[in-house]
Amino acid sequence: MDIQDYVARREQELSQATGNIRDFKVFDFNYIPEKPLMRDEVKPIADALLRYEKTGIANNLLVFGSRGSGKTLTVKYLTRLLGQNGLHSIYINCRSHNTSFKILAECLGVKPRGCSLSELWQRFCQEHGQRTVLVLDEVDLLSDKDKHKDILYLISRSPENYMAILLSNNPKLLNLLDESVRSTLQPEVVHFHNYTAPQIVDILKERAAVGLSRHDDVMLQQIAAMTARNTSSDVRVAIKTLYYMAIEPIQDLQANFERARRDILGDVIQDLNDRTLLILRAAVDDRDQHARSVYETYCAVSGQAHEEPFSYVHFYSTLSYLQSLGLILLISTKVGKTYTNRIQPLFDQGLFEAVWQARFG
Repeated sequence: MDIQDYVARREQELSQATGNIRDFKVFDFNYIPEKPLMRDEVKPIADALLRYEKTGIANNLLVFGSRGSGKTLTVKYLTRLLGQNGLHSIYINCRSHNTSFKILAECLGVKPRGCSLSELWQRFCQEHGQRTVLVLDEVDLLSDKDKHKDILYLISRSPENYMAILLSNNPKLLNLLDESVRSTLQPEVVHFHNYTAPQIVDILKERAAVGLSRHDDVMLQQIAAMTARNTSSDVRVAIKTLYYMAIEPIQDLQANFERARRDILGDVIQDLNDRTLLILRAAVDDRDQHARSVYETYCAVSGQAHEEPFSYVHFYSTLSYLQSLGLILLISTKVGKTYTNRIQPLFDQGLFEAVWQARFG
């Protein structure tokens, strides 16, 4: 078989398989269902937004949870729903706009050059005189260069009473913020727990009902069980597995699940900043794998990469963040008369090495 024959055969197979797909958008991670899953975690966010809509008094929120736990989808859905009543909201992903300056420039639709931060903030206040909710997704990815996270300080001190919703995977984000920001922002903390397997089944059923002409409920239950058991319930893996099963139905379910899991973890590792990637490098290289030993290795590899290492407190906080991403597992272990955490990497080392080579050579 030559290349042309292979392409022709695969095109025919995919054409036959995709005949079962009615709407591809349900497999897009940005897709927002008409009726997302109702959970207890939704209530405090909805209540805070409704209070702000009625009173104009800001009720800032910090929403944290593991990747794929539904934080972003829920907040987007609620702000869109209340937007129908006139509540204005702005969504910014801090992965793409990782400084206060870039966030304000994006909000204003201007180039992030030629103005000072105070000038941009003044323009923002002039253009957004009404009640406005500013959603900062992946706020833990604000650059270290933005040391004081000025955008958070400006929001918290604004006489306009803007409301901030901060989305993060890091459960210890508040500890990393400047004291002056914490004291004025005073966010209500909402923890998004990992989905249960039955909840994942419900999500998959909703997407299958909208996107597929037919589906197998038993298969959905199997995908949900594997997702809950092997990925900290990252629903993105479940959705991508369903997608692969829709376009590659002849493939084994386990193989498609592993393919989806590999894709998602690869994206997660690729998205890490350099200093966090160095922690994973240390976790892989350190033989002892106890937290203090890994930290010493991390300091050494940071020096080799000409990066300033985190303090031990910041390092330990980042371990919690990496665990929330499903990249490591912290296991309490007794060493002598005391307990410490052993760091167990959960990612494919080949994936990690590919990202490492691309980043550090």
